[in-house]
Amino acid sequence: MEYKIIRLIDQPDLKEKAALWFHEKWEIPLDAYAQSMDECLACKGPVPQWYVALENERIIAGMGVIENDFHNRKDLAPNVCAVYTEEDRRCRGIAGSLLNYVCQDMKSRGIDTLYLITDHTSFYERYGWKFLCMVQGDGEEALSRMYIHES
Repeated sequence: MEYKIIRLIDQPDLKEKAALWFHEKWEIPLDAYAQSMDECLACKGPVPQWYVALENERIIAGMGVIENDFHNRKDLAPNVCAVYTEEDRRCRGIAGSLLNYVCQDMKSRGIDTLYLITDHTSFYERYGWKFLCMVQGDGEEALSRMYIHES
């Protein structure tokens, strides 16, 4: 299996396909993804950014970097968000490759520290992320785990 990691800013024609893919995975409104991707393509700053892993023409994984991933700790920014790998492509290192790529890309843009929230335990540690604290999601009672990655 061969795949390539694509930055949306390098292949803007993927915007509609990527926005729909993320929307289908996370059930966040399609317009929210499209608007964030429009901001990415406008190149106004290092954030937001969007990335996908393509196998032929199929998106098999993706993630973004946004200011805040719907949590109460606005000071912990920017956030890696919408991390997803298609079920039939999991356990092959694709998410790890994407995480490493995103961290390196953000570092090249002057961002050495990234955050992400998740309910997973042990997965992100494999790729250099460290548990930081618990945070509350916007409009939610339950707490989620906040991780940090420093380059």
